[in-house]
Amino acid sequence: MRIVYEPCQMQKIASKYRAWGKTIGFIPTMGYLHEGHISLIKQAKKDNDVVFVSIFVNPTQFAPNEDLDKYPRDIKRDEEMLTKEGVDFLFYPTVENMYSDNFQTYVTVDNLTKVLEGASRPTHFRGVTTVVNKLFNITKPNKAYFGKKDAQQLIVIKRMVEDLNIDVEIIGMPIVREKDGLAMSSRNKYLNEKERKDAICLYKSLQKAKELIDNGIKDTQAVKKEMENVINAYSIPKIDYININSLTTLKELEEIKKGDTLISLAVFVGKTRLIDNLWI
Repeated sequence: MRIVYEPCQMQKIASKYRAWGKTIGFIPTMGYLHEGHISLIKQAKKDNDVVFVSIFVNPTQFAPNEDLDKYPRDIKRDEEMLTKEGVDFLFYPTVENMYSDNFQTYVTVDNLTKVLEGASRPTHFRGVTTVVNKLFNITKPNKAYFGKKDAQQLIVIKRMVEDLNIDVEIIGMPIVREKDGLAMSSRNKYLNEKERKDAICLYKSLQKAKELIDNGIKDTQAVKKEMENVINAYSIPKIDYININSLTTLKELEEIKKGDTLISLAVFVGKTRLIDNLWI
C-alpha cells in the first residue's frame, strides 16, 4: 500500500488510473477503523480495479463544543488494517493541505440537512458535503462507499452528487454491528463498561420498532413512544431525538410507509452521542 499526503499528487495518480481505463473504488473515513469500514473496503475490492481509502478528521464538520480534539486516532493501527485488506492507496492529508488559510468555498445541500442530525448539529453537513466534494475531486472515483449507519449523510451525499452532476456512483452498505447489536462506531471507544452495556438500548429500541411494524402498527407516534420506553428503562442514556422520516425527502411521517421510511435516533450514553437507524 502506498501512502499519499498531497492532494495534487493523489489527483495525478487517480488521473493516470482513469486514463488507463481502470476503475477506482473509494472509501472516505476519519480513521480509527473498524469492521464497518472493512466491509466497505471488501466490497470496493470486489467491484473495482484499485481501491483508495482516505483518512482525514475533518474539522469543518465539528462544532466548537464537539469532540474534534479527542476524536480517536491510531494511524499505525489503521495502516496495518488497510495493508492487510489489500488497499492500494491511502490518502492521508493534513488540515493545511485540505484547507488553505484563504479557504472560502463551501458546498451546501439545503432542505435535507435541516432535520435530524442537521437540527442537532447545524454546521455539520456543510462540512461533510464540502470535504466529500473535495475528496471526490482529488481521488476521482468511479464508485464511493458509505455505511448506512450515517443514513442522513448517505442521503445528503447522494443528493449532492445528483444535483451537481458528479461522476461517481454512491454505494450504501449495510450497518455492521457488534455481537450484541450495537452499531460499530469509532466513538464506541469512549464508553466505559456500564455505558457500553447501556448503549445496547439503541439497537433494542429499533428492534422494538421493527416488531411493532411487522405486527401492523403504522402510527409513528405509537412507535416512537414504545422506543422511548425501551431506552428510558436503562439508567444512563438520554434521548437527543427519535424521528421517523421519509427516506427520499426526510420529511417527518405520521404513518409508516414501507419502502420509504427511515427510523433514526441519537442518544447520549454518558457524554458520548451515538446514532443508529432502521430502513423500512
